[in-house]
Amino acid sequence: MTMSSDIDKLLQPVMEFLPCRTPDAWVEIALTNIPTLLIDHANCEKKAASTALNLMYRYTENFQLLNKMSRLAREELRHFEQVVAILKKRDIPYVFITASDYAGGLMKHVSKSEPGKLVDTLIVGAIIEARSCERFASLAPHLDDELKDFYQGLLKSEARHFQDYLALARASSDEPINGRTAMFLEIDRELISAKSAEFRFHSGVPS
Repeated sequence: MTMSSDIDKLLQPVMEFLPCRTPDAWVEIALTNIPTLLIDHANCEKKAASTALNLMYRYTENFQLLNKMSRLAREELRHFEQVVAILKKRDIPYVFITASDYAGGLMKHVSKSEPGKLVDTLIVGAIIEARSCERFASLAPHLDDELKDFYQGLLKSEARHFQDYLALARASSDEPINGRTAMFLEIDRELISAKSAEFRFHSGVPS
């Protein structure tokens, strides 16, 4: 089996899950904004680790969640270290930039009460990981060899993180989560398709 077919097989569940692909216009803008892409990517990895740790602190009685989130946090921090190393190698200053409204746009619809709050948070986590995986795959063929290899190398862990979050959401709910998942996926579609004021890793297409 070739690397291409391996990647296609890995991505199939992600592509079937997400409601749309990243617009070509976003990819074109990303390729002209590599420093911002890498800085925001580092921020996303750091935030992903923080989210996993926050879930571990909040739901200490959930051993399945604790085990999955502990592993996920370690992997996300490792990815953060790798992105920072690339920034340093390329002499790109790791400066402060504002976050996109993507994660916040999803999280503001999370239920305020339990167990819905946990279930919704896990669904949002699955969508963010799936969208990250899809964006890595969309970008990789157009990048230089170093970044192409790096982003393709991230696909396996991001695809697994998506599956882990979704499995935890199902296990944390007494009812099917299809309806809530569909709602959040529609929000993902709206955010990805909307015009954004600034380019970010999870932004819509900058206007």
